[in-house]
Amino acid sequence: MAGLGVVLALLLAFANKKLYVYEDPRIGEVEELLPKSNCGACGQAGCRDFAEKVVGGAIIPAQCTVSTPQQRQGIADLLGVAAGTMEKKVARLACGGGHHVAFLRARYAGLATCRAAAVVSGGGKECAWGCLGLGDCASVCTFDAIHMDLHGLPLVDADKCTACNDCVEVCPKGLFSLEPVSHRLWVACKNQADGDTAEAACEVACTACGKCVMDAPPALIKLDGNLVVINYALNVWATRQPIERCPTGAIVWFDKPNTAVKGAAARKILRNDPLPLTH
Repeated sequence: MAGLGVVLALLLAFANKKLYVYEDPRIGEVEELLPKSNCGACGQAGCRDFAEKVVGGAIIPAQCTVSTPQQRQGIADLLGVAAGTMEKKVARLACGGGHHVAFLRARYAGLATCRAAAVVSGGGKECAWGCLGLGDCASVCTFDAIHMDLHGLPLVDADKCTACNDCVEVCPKGLFSLEPVSHRLWVACKNQADGDTAEAACEVACTACGKCVMDAPPALIKLDGNLVVINYALNVWATRQPIERCPTGAIVWFDKPNTAVKGAAARKILRNDPLPLTH
């Protein structure tokens, strides 16, 4: 037995030597400097993966948008590289249809999640593309960046949002997307019905009237079916002029990352009470 133990020990020592894979000790040091949220906002699988990539020079420290400037600079100093810069991204909601402006065709009663409601005839909202307002996005946000307002719409706190993508993945209507904060012109609607049908379902829906297209710089905005689309690649979108004549306020301008404003022609809605059932 003693001899067998010696043989096995020698085999293990040999295997350890032959199979040993060197790991840069700086990977662990970088990982210790990270927030350890494993949120994926950097585009990597987690903080460990980020540490490996940044040590290898594949990405820059600034790509961890969840960490503080001091943390990013600490990583840069450790590695002897520039921290770099990355534009902050935030989650944006393509819907403005709270229950005070959007009609219901039926009242949903069941498990209080958007995903469950979406399975039952789309959730009961007259607009098939609209936010269901049951807060799945707020529930999955581990950074406390999403709260439901008094009209049943999620509000994103851009200061807390890390662009982790959880709200994007959980929304059954696909209403969230991650946008650079410089994308201040925004279409807060996804309704693809014709204008009259869209407005009959929601008072703030895009009616495809085309006024924003006419008022925007050439080719910045186009009609894609019954919904307007902004071409951010043109680099001429930093103008709020297209929102001014929008009759429903479906296209908005983020005056500040947390504050969306509507144009002068948008109808003023003072009502807070939910709209009645349409049927």
